Amino acid sequence: MADTTSMETSSKKRLVALLLCVFFGWTGIHRFYVDKVGTGIALLLTFGGFGMWIPVDIVLILFGLFKDKDGKALKDWM
Repeated sequence: MADTTSMETSSKKRLVALLLCVFFGWTGIHRFYVDKVGTGIALLLTFGGFGMWIPVDIVLILFGLFKDKDGKALKDWM
């Protein structure tokens, strides 16, 4: 049986997540936006994972691989 979780799309928007990550990534706000509070706090306390976590998230968002708390991919730009 196919995994239906990977086929589900989040109601959160990729463009919003991308802009939040690019401009305020060090605060973890894009992680809070997708309800990933734990990693959002980690980013906030480490200033974006010491700058290494933000580029990874940008790439994930651009390629549609970034997921929300429920494991649903952010696919819709608007």
